[in-house]
Amino acid sequence: MTDQMPKRAACPTCLEPKVQVNQDGRLRKHKPIGAVLPCLGSGTPIGTARIPRRSKSGFYKDWETGELLRSVTTILNQGSPKEALIHWAGNLVAETAMEHLPELVRASRDPDSEKEMYDWLRRAHTRKRDERADLGTAVHQIIEAKVLGTPIPDDVLDNPEMQPYIVHFEEFVSDWQITFTASEMVVADYEHKYAGTLDYLLTSPLLAAALGCPADMDIAGDTKTGGELDERTSDGNIHGVYPEAGVQMSAYRKARYGWLRDGTREELPRRHDVGVVLHLRPQGYRLYPVRCGDDVFAAFLHIRQVAEFQTGPAKNIVGAALKPPSTSARKAA
Repeated sequence: MTDQMPKRAACPTCLEPKVQVNQDGRLRKHKPIGAVLPCLGSGTPIGTARIPRRSKSGFYKDWETGELLRSVTTILNQGSPKEALIHWAGNLVAETAMEHLPELVRASRDPDSEKEMYDWLRRAHTRKRDERADLGTAVHQIIEAKVLGTPIPDDVLDNPEMQPYIVHFEEFVSDWQITFTASEMVVADYEHKYAGTLDYLLTSPLLAAALGCPADMDIAGDTKTGGELDERTSDGNIHGVYPEAGVQMSAYRKARYGWLRDGTREELPRRHDVGVVLHLRPQGYRLYPVRCGDDVFAAFLHIRQVAEFQTGPAKNIVGAALKPPSTSARKAA
């Protein structure tokens, strides 16, 4: 969110029109005129501070109700292990080792260098993951700027590696006559107690005709920057666009509420049960329809049950090792 926090705001409880706002976006402690006790509106989140943020523990907190809503991505990570990532990490470490074989041999002759090289090698996949995360963040900054009509950050705009992504994203918008209705919006489902941040919602007469929905209906969209265009994995998936995208999108599609950029929570309009994934690469783009209807949402709820099992009951299934019975106990038995 790029909106600046106001320095003063009206208190919704005592209606004082100009209460100071703390740096964390909450109303400063204050008393109504003539009152003895502080106003109950003290500490109320204002503006964008009302938008739930994802914590390190994987929850969004609704600051008004205090409810903790589990992150959609956390649910998917805990409940739907990605076997392909294990193979990818192993292959990447092997490739890195072969590319630096002379350095590995030299390092093996010195214990300190050997340990340093070992640590560097085993983190090959995390370095690549972080690189991809940086790329994904930059691409999302481009998209958010285009959606909001704001300038693209200079560090992204001046990066030659990002220029193809900007060009191909603009091609996508032009080719399909895209109108964005939301970007980086936090959405929530209080019935199933989850929340997440969707990439964007859009309308498009051309996409509506292709997907079979009204021209003014919102369609959920997601952008992927990994993999390679038109390549497929051994199990037949597009390299970089996986079925989990539809599962994640189904959760966002079913979420009833979303927060606007001023911090207001609103009920969301109905969204189509087919979304799109924009596969954006330096060579071009591909746009894939992705099912995200009620049947896919049912799979998401099942994945959530698995995630809750892994983080809860699974920890209490295996007990401590039993001690062998004493000689006297065996005789008595």
